[in-house]
Amino acid sequence: MSPSPLTGKHIVLGVSGSVAAHKAVDLASKLAQAGALVDTVLTEAATHFVTPLSFQSVTGLGAYTDSDLWGAQAHVLHIGLARQADLLLIAPATARTIAKLATGSAEDLLALTALASSCPLVLAPAMDAGMLDHPATQENLHVLMRRGATIIGPERGHLASGLIGMGRMTDPAEILGQVRFLLSRDGPLRGRKVVVTAGGTQELLDPVRMITNRSSGKQGYALAQAALDAGADVILISAPVSLVPPAGAIRLPVLSASEMADAVLQACKEADLLLMAAAVADYRPARMETQKIKRGHGVPKLELEPTRDILQELADQRRRTGRPLVTIGFAAETENLIPNAKRKLQQKDLALIVANDVSSPDSGFASDTNRVTLISREGLEEALPVLSKAEVAERILERALALLP
Repeated sequence: MSPSPLTGKHIVLGVSGSVAAHKAVDLASKLAQAGALVDTVLTEAATHFVTPLSFQSVTGLGAYTDSDLWGAQAHVLHIGLARQADLLLIAPATARTIAKLATGSAEDLLALTALASSCPLVLAPAMDAGMLDHPATQENLHVLMRRGATIIGPERGHLASGLIGMGRMTDPAEILGQVRFLLSRDGPLRGRKVVVTAGGTQELLDPVRMITNRSSGKQGYALAQAALDAGADVILISAPVSLVPPAGAIRLPVLSASEMADAVLQACKEADLLLMAAAVADYRPARMETQKIKRGHGVPKLELEPTRDILQELADQRRRTGRPLVTIGFAAETENLIPNAKRKLQQKDLALIVANDVSSPDSGFASDTNRVTLISREGLEEALPVLSKAEVAERILERALALLP
């Protein structure tokens, strides 16, 4: 599997005349770092905010203006750019540029390139207060969407005029995520439904306190991104974490083990693959206090009871429905790693289990790396070296692809 669906993809980045044009340099850099081949086309107005050299410096490829239209490459420059493009991304897209695209204007290099292209068109609008809501702009956006264009943003925030309103260009990192998603739809898991769980569930003691664990959700979110990169439709069932879900994933927030169980059983009725990476609480308070437990009332006696066994309930459902086709579980252990993981593999009727020693500093909770062993139903073991959690996710998805019928 490719580490990123952007690798080797030709992207033409159009930059129009907005104060947000400086964000386009950051966006170009992020696209190039993700493996894309980025050519930039600047409108004349854009050159008042940024220079072509800025883009050439971060992409290593050409940055063109209207003056290049009649230069050494003459009138065919826009044809060459358009034909090699896998995606035309215009960020920022001003009201003027949006109007040109909607009416088919051919008055500058960017508009010509758009007319000559047959690849997907993505726009990240940026304009000042009131301009976005003007009927002309709204009609132009609707025209472009009817033609298949994808519109990202804009957001509400402080604008160049000093006003606060809709019109701020979406953050480059979010645009990158959306582009990554759009370019992944033809991957090997296209048409497949993948359910991923992530984070540590929380069991309430009272309205203030809870029992939980140290799971950061990083491995689960990396698995969701890897599944999206492979073309899958992803449902991410997430306990509370401080992470942004990857673009394209449908995120279902849950709190407790019981809520996660309900969400997993429902989502898996039509799922092809379940990646059960969440750290689900094994026990919960037998009784939740309705008011905060006061210190002055003495040390409370805490009685616990088992939470729902999600993988066991899922195994029962799978025997009735045949879904999900493949279930991959995780075993976070602090001792007897392999024996404990193998026992869980058999008891929960898993196709594969990912065993990791969470007491190790390079594979514990909140770490950016992981050291895992993949164990198959047949008992075959593959011990991976220390890898980033994104790399671990890619290796797990490779195994999942081989297991799916």
